[in-house]
Amino acid sequence: MTTLVAVNDQPPYQMSPPPASEPPPRHVFPPGMLPTAAASRTGGPLAARKSGPAPILVGVALTLALLCGGIFTVLGAMDQPAQQSVADQVAGAEGLPAYAEPTVAVPSATPSELPSSMPAPTPSLAPSPMVQVRTVTETERLRHGVRTVQDSSLAEGKRVVRTPGVDGVRTLTYQVTVTDGVQTGRKLVRSAVTRKPVTEVVAVGTKPARRCDPNYSGCVPMASDVDCAGGGGNGPAYVTGPVRVIGSDIYDLDRDNDGYGCDD
Repeated sequence: MTTLVAVNDQPPYQMSPPPASEPPPRHVFPPGMLPTAAASRTGGPLAARKSGPAPILVGVALTLALLCGGIFTVLGAMDQPAQQSVADQVAGAEGLPAYAEPTVAVPSATPSELPSSMPAPTPSLAPSPMVQVRTVTETERLRHGVRTVQDSSLAEGKRVVRTPGVDGVRTLTYQVTVTDGVQTGRKLVRSAVTRKPVTEVVAVGTKPARRCDPNYSGCVPMASDVDCAGGGGNGPAYVTGPVRVIGSDIYDLDRDNDGYGCDD
C-alpha cells in the first residue's frame, strides 16, 4: 500500500509569513518498507538488504507525488484572473484588505473654462489723437487820444470839439492747435494796425466874459459911462442897439423915452 503526501495547492507568489518552527512531518511507512537511512539506523547494511525493493518503490512514489502537486499548483495559478496583483494576493493571504493603487484626481473644467464657440474679442488699440492747426484772426480796438487847444474867440471856459476822435483797429493773427476738438496751443504770429486812431481836438475859449448891466435887456457893459455906438458920446464904453430898458436908464440911452435905447 502506497501513501501519498498531501501537498498544499496555493497560487504562485503567495507571500505568507513563515510558520512557527515546528518539527518536520514524519512519514509513516508500512512495515517492511523503511528508507535506507532508517535501515541504517535499525540494522545497518544488513537491515537494508533485508528490506528488499521497498525503499526504491517508496522513492518513486514520493517523486510522483511531488510532480503531481507541482502540476496542480501551475493549473490553479492559470485559472486565477490575470489582473490579480501581487498586493491582492498578499492581502488575501494575510486576511488584510487589498492594496488600493493610487489614483490621480483630474480637475473638472468649470463652465467659465470651457471653450466657447465665439472667439474672445481682442482689445482694440486706442485711437491716435486728431491734431489740427488753425489760423485765427482777431481784432482789438485802439482808443483815440484827446488834444485841447486854446481859442481866444470863445468865451473863457467854453469848450468846442474841433476834430472828433475815431478809435483805431489792430489785427492779431494767431496759430491755434486743436487736439480732439480741444484747444491745446495758441501762438501770436502777426500783429498789425489796420486803422490808425484819430485824435480828438477840443478848443477851449480864453475870452473873458462881459459883465452886463442888469437895467437893460441885451448886454450893456458896466462902465462909468456907456454911449450908443456911432453917436456923439465919448464913452468910454459903447453898445450897439437897440437895447430895451427894463430898469433905470442910468446911461441915458433912451432919448425919446419909448423904452428902447440906441434905436435911432
